[in-house]
Amino acid sequence: MKQSLARLLPKSLRSDIVAIPVVRLHGTIMAGGTPMRQTLSLASAAGVLEKAFSYSAPAVAISINSPGGSPVQSRLIYKRIRDLAEEKKRTVLVFVEDIAASGGYMIALAGDEIITDPSSIVGSIGVVSAGFGFQDLIKKIGVERRVHTSGRNKAILDPFQPEKEEDIERLKALQEEVHQTFIALVKQRRGAKLAEDDDLFTGLFWTGERGHALGLVDAIGDMRSYLKKRYGPKTQLKLISPSRGLFGRRLGFFGLEKQGSDIAAAAAAGLLEAIEDQALWRRYGL
Repeated sequence: MKQSLARLLPKSLRSDIVAIPVVRLHGTIMAGGTPMRQTLSLASAAGVLEKAFSYSAPAVAISINSPGGSPVQSRLIYKRIRDLAEEKKRTVLVFVEDIAASGGYMIALAGDEIITDPSSIVGSIGVVSAGFGFQDLIKKIGVERRVHTSGRNKAILDPFQPEKEEDIERLKALQEEVHQTFIALVKQRRGAKLAEDDDLFTGLFWTGERGHALGLVDAIGDMRSYLKKRYGPKTQLKLISPSRGLFGRRLGFFGLEKQGSDIAAAAAAGLLEAIEDQALWRRYGL
């Protein structure tokens, strides 16, 4: 009789079943984003994180798959996870899929434990800025670049002008400050678990297996098996999805919000974004 009544209860209320909320944080980390590019930012992650931590569960599982991106958005997401974990008294278990590198690894540091596949990519504790120089191209096509500023440093690193040594030094100084912030966070979260290795903070990245040996992650495994081993064989994973409106994402009339030249411009911008995205992922061989 008791068993039949138990079946009528929601799964999360049955005493013999543990339901663990799961959040997927996947994509390049940057503010904004478009329908043609899956990106990750505090704005896109905040709602689903709040929802996951509102469940009555011993832990929140977070799946990460990101090659990095904005250090600011990475740290904001990390901070929100830690704030919610402390507020709700929840254990945070982070599971790395293909990659948690650079900003992706910074977010992974929010986990009380980091679990990875042996072939995942982890690390890349460093800062990079990339761009293109077009000064020779505009000369070839007969274009004259005109820049007027009210501050002598307002146009530093202009891609249509030759690089200046003092501009590069200024950029590297900024990068070093951001890098030191990243290093301090790694040391704070990983502490004595870190191995003594001269390459640890040079921007190199490793497989999950090697990352485990270096102390960057805590265990090798997959989410389902790890959670069932920890919380029992009847443990269930509950994927938390972002909230949507009544009809989902606003797409305009028959899904077309832009028309004419706007559609062409959006397509061109989307192509460039896709190229940038692929370059970031392929930097890690993915």
